[in-house]
Amino acid sequence: MKSPSFNIAAVERDTGLSKDVLRMWERRYGFPIPDRNGNGERIYPAEQVERLRLIKRLMDAGHRPGKLIATATEELSALAPKRPVQPAAGDDTGEVAAELAKLLALIKQHDVPGYQQAMQQRLARQGLHRFVQDTVAPLTRHVGAAWEEGSVEVFEEHLFTELTKRLLRQAIATLPGGSRSPRIVLTSVPDEPHVLGLLMAEALLALEGAECIPLGTQMPLLEIGRAAEAHRADIVALSFSTAFPQRQIPGLLQQLCLILPAGSELWAGGGGVARVAKMAGVILLPSLDDAIRALAEWRAARS
Repeated sequence: MKSPSFNIAAVERDTGLSKDVLRMWERRYGFPIPDRNGNGERIYPAEQVERLRLIKRLMDAGHRPGKLIATATEELSALAPKRPVQPAAGDDTGEVAAELAKLLALIKQHDVPGYQQAMQQRLARQGLHRFVQDTVAPLTRHVGAAWEEGSVEVFEEHLFTELTKRLLRQAIATLPGGSRSPRIVLTSVPDEPHVLGLLMAEALLALEGAECIPLGTQMPLLEIGRAAEAHRADIVALSFSTAFPQRQIPGLLQQLCLILPAGSELWAGGGGVARVAKMAGVILLPSLDDAIRALAEWRAARS
């Protein structure tokens, strides 16, 4: 069966590499090597798209594109950063890891009903707080590590995200509403599409009595500022996954500090900020526990 091909717009969306970059690499490095369709438009074989995706990940880790393009795919795979999977809090045996492996196996077996039932049972047994902390957070790390190692396909990672996202939103919808304090706008910056970190933070902050206003992902910076003003937000909370280029984070946060209305704190959380240096005007929250502590400190400062 002939391998599928993708037009340049689809490759741009899939890899995060702009059309201009793809054309420039083609001229400068001789890769990628697109075919042409009947209209003379570039189309890219699936194996080249996979290689481009791997190159983009390595660029985000600090490697230079020229050297990467000249490197064999097998060597690129060996260079790809492997994130160690951190055990869930309090996991001093292999029991939790074994349970998470079973959940991951359901995703890899494409057993949607089985995964949904298993997750709903864990939610009912653990309650929302423990479910987020002890199941969703470590499972998300496991899936991310498996994807980086190539043992989980892209569509399987998306399946995990969509099913888990649906379950978290259903759980959040059952929490008490109304006007509470603080009022927190939750979103992510452009080119940060990962939503589970935001949903986990929203669930825990809402459980603690905060009023959460979710804006979804990839919000333009100026629109984040407008939303903070319109909602009179006490806090704007951003999520950065480990897949987001770390070197871009400080500049984005500095820009947002200038945009946000006076009185709105800026929080930046997620694994992506774990190695970002402290910044004036920004509270960095690498873990969900950090977010809960920051909320307590915000309230204590105003009591």
